Amino acid sequence: MNARLGWLVLAGAGLVWAVVASTGTPVPDALREMFTGAFGTPAGWRETFKESTPLLVLGASVFWALKAGLFNIGADGQYVVGGLAAAVVGLRVPGPAGVLTGTLAGVGAGAAWAFLPGWIKAYRGGHEVITTIMMNNIGRLMATALAAGVLKAPGQQNAETPLLPDATTLPNLVHNGAFRLSWAFPIGLLVVVGMAFYFGRTVGGFEASATGANPRASRFAGIDVRTATLRAMLASGAVAGLAGALQVFAVKHQFNADFSPGYGFDALGVALLAAGQAWIVIPSALLFGALARGTSALSILGVPKGLNGVLLGIVVLVFAAVRYRKEVAARG
Repeated sequence: MNARLGWLVLAGAGLVWAVVASTGTPVPDALREMFTGAFGTPAGWRETFKESTPLLVLGASVFWALKAGLFNIGADGQYVVGGLAAAVVGLRVPGPAGVLTGTLAGVGAGAAWAFLPGWIKAYRGGHEVITTIMMNNIGRLMATALAAGVLKAPGQQNAETPLLPDATTLPNLVHNGAFRLSWAFPIGLLVVVGMAFYFGRTVGGFEASATGANPRASRFAGIDVRTATLRAMLASGAVAGLAGALQVFAVKHQFNADFSPGYGFDALGVALLAAGQAWIVIPSALLFGALARGTSALSILGVPKGLNGVLLGIVVLVFAAVRYRKEVAARG
């Protein structure tokens, strides 16, 4: 670690120390509470996995786009419309068939929400960061309006759909006392495995990776860069929609106006931390989930939950600096 990176780490640690100390909480007590809150009890593990699951699937979504050279900032909007579509179908089709068709609806909605930014990027050269941010706003406003209007649960004041029947939900894979693990987490692991196989063993994955590395050279090599770009954005949106559907069927059992506390943006950090290696999305999502759970536990000591954002920002900055130095060293 060189001096500048060391200073960056020290500055980050100092910032966190100052934020915690400003609340009057001894820092060692805060660190102990964070660790205990995330890993010290079965309930802590349960909440850590609960926080990590949407980040795992959304992290895979953002990673897919990054691998093809795209910043899918719109994963949050694709996640929201995917969740809304899944809830609507799940309320109309009871039982396991509702879970299956609702999940497919979520996947389709996510892909459809990513189509326009992907097409504009591939065929008109518009920057996907701008278009996906706009689609985020449209998606969230539309979903909230529907949840507060025609889809609102009867007799409810909040903008939320009715709860799904128990038969139209994903059961827990493990339920032992206070610890629970839903099927959504292993499904997320399968998504990462499939993504790693796609990029490592298929022609489509090679074309996407080559397009992301150097689109001009890929074009000279005979790769249809436009198709590869659009295909990557559609796949990224589909995975984000899957994340929304899993959240509906495994965790929330309904759609509401607070469906996403910003998972899509945290997922960008998860994908960046993976540094081009699909498998690293798994520990990266677990790290982000543990930090989210740990800082939530700190709130009982008076430390604001916003500390989570500070910690995640520092982690991403440090890893980005390490990655940048490795790339510079590799170029000689």
